[in-house]
This record gives sequence, C-alpha cells and structure tokens, in this order.
Amino acid sequence: MQQTKISLSISMLLITASLTTSSAHAIAGLSANATVSNNYLWRGVTQTNNAAAISGGIDYQHSSGFAVGTWASNADWAQNMSYELDVYASYSNSLDNGLGYNLGYIYYAYDSDAESDFSELNLSLSYDAYSISYHTLVSSDADGSFGDDSYLSADAAFDIAPELTLAFHLGYYDFDAGGDYRDYGVSLSKGGFSFGLFDTDLDGADGELNVVISYSTNIDL
Repeated sequence: MQQTKISLSISMLLITASLTTSSAHAIAGLSANATVSNNYLWRGVTQTNNAAAISGGIDYQHSSGFAVGTWASNADWAQNMSYELDVYASYSNSLDNGLGYNLGYIYYAYDSDAESDFSELNLSLSYDAYSISYHTLVSSDADGSFGDDSYLSADAAFDIAPELTLAFHLGYYDFDAGGDYRDYGVSLSKGGFSFGLFDTDLDGADGELNVVISYSTNIDL
C-alpha cells in the first residue's frame, strides 16, 4: 500500500522516525493500499473508459482467517457513474497438504443514479503457484437473481527472479442473459510496479489488447 551526504542523512533519519512512529501505533492486521494505473480493467474489460484510475482501500485480517475490507476507485462504465466502492468479507485457511481455500462475499456499489450495484459470493482454491476462483451473482440492481451470472478463472504466478513475478490469467464470464466471453492476460511485477497485457474474445473496443501499467503501495496501520 510510488545531494549531499548531509541531506541524505537527514532524509534517512526522517524515514526512520516515521517508521518507528508507525510501528508504535500499528494495529495488528490492519493495512491500507493505494494504486495508480493507466487503466482499470476488471475481468478483462475497462471500467474507466480506458482512462487512468486512482484506487485505494483498507483491510483488516484477523489471525483466525477472517477478513473485512473496503476499496474504492473512479469508474465510468455506465451512465451517471463516477466511482466504485467495494465492501467485502472473507474467510481463508489452508489444509495440512498445502491446499489453501477462501470463501468470500463482496458488494459492488456505484453512484445511486447509475443503478448498477450488485453482489457476489466467491470461492477460491490455491496450491503452490496455482489458483482457481469461482464467483456467482447474489443480487443486482439490474434484476439479476442468485446464480444468474458466474465467473470462473485460473491463475498462476511464478517467481522468475528475486522479487520478480510472472503471472498468467484465464477467465470465463457466463451470463444468464447471454454475451458470455473469455479474458486472458500476462503480467510482470516487481515491488509495487506491474506491467501487463490483457485481452478478451469480445467484439469491438472491449476485444482490443490492453496494456496496463500500475504502481501500488501497502501500508501497515
């Protein structure tokens, strides 16, 4: 959650003091994140009309595996829309054989005039570098019913050098009303920096290759 020896020394002292203060007031499990990006893609489709995005959130992770959080970004994929605000809760754990699992609920909220809110339940399994996730609709302002729409994805992430990760993604969005599509992508990240190529099999602008460059930072609160 982006000279002289004297000025450098002063800078290091200020940083050290800041870190010390943060640690003294830290709340275990509480963190914040912030990201800037040239585009906000969600399941392969731009949510900002191919414009830049600024996003951030706050999360609380309990040692038991329960977590809650909220996240917000500018968004512009429907009329009268300017932002997205997500609220979510989850439980995660792992088995003795190394298989990890996560159960979660997420509510996607937008400007009230946009009438685009919806919510999902999700389940994900992970093992080593691989993971699969399944999301299904709970309800929506568009009169969607439980289970009408679902999204299945598979991901893999490999450390190819110290702190350098190569990740692959493949997803399939199934709509009860039609318009199903696949999305796929590959990204390279180090530290908070990420460079990715993403595409879908949709026609038109949503089927064009997207290059996404972003930088994220995480902060313990």
